[in-house]
Amino acid sequence: MPIKVTMPALSPTMTEGNLAKWLKAEGDSVESGDVIAEIETDKATMEVEAVDEGILGKIIVPAGTPNVPVNDVIAILLEDGEEFDESMLGSNTAPPAKAATPQQEPATKAESKAPATPVSTPAPAQTAGNRIFASPLARRIAANKNIDLAQVKGSGPRGRIVKADVEGFKAGASPAASSTAAAAPLSADEKLNEYGMVYTEVPNNNIKKITAKRLQESKQTVPHFYLTIECQLDNLLAARKAINEQSGDDFKLSVNDFIVKAAAMALKAYPAANTSWTDEAVRQYKHADISVAVATPNGLMTPIVKMAENKGLKEISSQVRDLAKRARDGKLKPEEFQGGSFTVSNLGMFGIKEFGAIINPPQACILAIGGGEQKPVVEKGEIKIRTVMNCTLSVDHRAVDGAVGAEYLQIFKRYIENPVSMLI
Repeated sequence: MPIKVTMPALSPTMTEGNLAKWLKAEGDSVESGDVIAEIETDKATMEVEAVDEGILGKIIVPAGTPNVPVNDVIAILLEDGEEFDESMLGSNTAPPAKAATPQQEPATKAESKAPATPVSTPAPAQTAGNRIFASPLARRIAANKNIDLAQVKGSGPRGRIVKADVEGFKAGASPAASSTAAAAPLSADEKLNEYGMVYTEVPNNNIKKITAKRLQESKQTVPHFYLTIECQLDNLLAARKAINEQSGDDFKLSVNDFIVKAAAMALKAYPAANTSWTDEAVRQYKHADISVAVATPNGLMTPIVKMAENKGLKEISSQVRDLAKRARDGKLKPEEFQGGSFTVSNLGMFGIKEFGAIINPPQACILAIGGGEQKPVVEKGEIKIRTVMNCTLSVDHRAVDGAVGAEYLQIFKRYIENPVSMLI
């Protein structure tokens, strides 16, 4: 009975491949597990094993043929005494093969004579008759070391024997002792992907789904560009220390409170950056409604400090703390996180030096704040040690051009480096 050999899918995303080389010639005998060809994908050159035995009666696709679709017939295996006939080809495209489970594996050679393809996904390391499922490299290493593959337990996908199993095998050891951690039984919440990697699933809640959709749309449809500026923090840190010492236990200001205030004051002084894009017009906002990025157990939230340019540092600090707490507790009202005209995202407390954030639509700008670090700075020909913070503005080029973004950052920098000016 003729057996069609088809172009295998050597990866989940493969749709075609180049048939680089035939390692068997027409008329050669083929045993199950023999390497019969080499296939080139976009990622690697891989060996293809036969899953049935017979005579290579006809090579349909010659060596060197590029872009052969997956599941196209590339050769025909015949039984002893059979001769090739064109009628054996039928349609040159075979239906996609379904992955077999261990229970579906053939139990005897006689039952394994159904049409089959070369191995395209790793097979279980169990025997079907005299057949043992192992990679070609594992077979060669086992032959060189005189290792009986029947005594080796596979740790590859679905139990296939791989190189590490053979190299780590010790004569007389139990199969369990020679297996790797990947071969351990899966727990109730663990799964195995198409590459044999163990994983667990964390379901996406609605907040994460919406955030992911909005960020993907933003990155794909909004023409981002990025501007980075250095701000010296020494005056701000001194002012913060003095205010906190005088406030006692009444309140404590953070560096981020000063940043939110400076961002709002700069928008008030330079409203051309306080905008959003629509196809009909650029909307310029009267007030600086500052969205503050907050990490929560349910995902990223951006509660809003409204009219922040008119609020003092103490009030901003109180509101940010309250909004952040209720964001983490899932108790924000829709009007407290929907909207906003500008976003501040601060990762400095995690030791991040600099990053570029994704714009939060429909806003036109988001300011990414890195951590302050001491570094040498040249001032009037002398080297001084200053605390410097990198700030990167991500900008929607449709609403804010480069000059406007740069001018905004200059004003923001002046407020950060001269915090007293925010109190006037």
